[in-house]
Amino acid sequence: MKNIAIVLAAGNGSRMGGALPKQFLELEGRPVVAHCIDAFDRAPAIDEVAVVTHPGYRDLMQSVLDAGGWRKAGRLITGGDERHLSSFNAIRAYAGAGDDVNLIFHDAARPWVSQRIIARVADALLHHEAVGVAIPCTDTVWQTSGSTKQRRVAAVPDRSTLCCAQTPQAFRRPLIDEAYRRLMEDTAFKPTDDCSVVLRYMPQTVIHVVEGEAENRKITYSCDI
Repeated sequence: MKNIAIVLAAGNGSRMGGALPKQFLELEGRPVVAHCIDAFDRAPAIDEVAVVTHPGYRDLMQSVLDAGGWRKAGRLITGGDERHLSSFNAIRAYAGAGDDVNLIFHDAARPWVSQRIIARVADALLHHEAVGVAIPCTDTVWQTSGSTKQRRVAAVPDRSTLCCAQTPQAFRRPLIDEAYRRLMEDTAFKPTDDCSVVLRYMPQTVIHVVEGEAENRKITYSCDI
């Protein structure tokens, strides 16, 4: 099986509020996205790395790739207006790659992904069609109701059953291709990750969960970096 890592870096960074999207902000002397690319480029189980980028920042992303000197990274894919559309564009870009290909999606906003996590995902793909990464939820989670100004607690789910999802999320190419084909026919569903697409449209598929790490956190707001 061939493992292709797809770094999703097409966001416009609206929640960060800066001049550049967060994937281009400097972290330890390099852009955030460079840390993600480097992690997958160094991983023995990864054969190829592609980057999905915002069309308005394609030249800037190309300059990141040119400066990185990575062996496995080089392909740029134009992203969509929403995250799931960026995933769809990447799936479509590899439509002719064959059935013996795994697509491994990772958010560029998680620059601290470790070699341990990538190896766990790659190992799990030997036995499962769909693989997610998660850590146990340590906070009490409230289900709320009402408007933003009139919000109230409606229920408190059992925390022992809850996990916080991370990336990478990985799939056999034919599976994720079919799940997204069905998604594109359903305008009512707006997923925020790739596992939820498989869960909704391919419910017979077991999504195997491997252990994530607290350090694999996501950059969302300026204080996170």
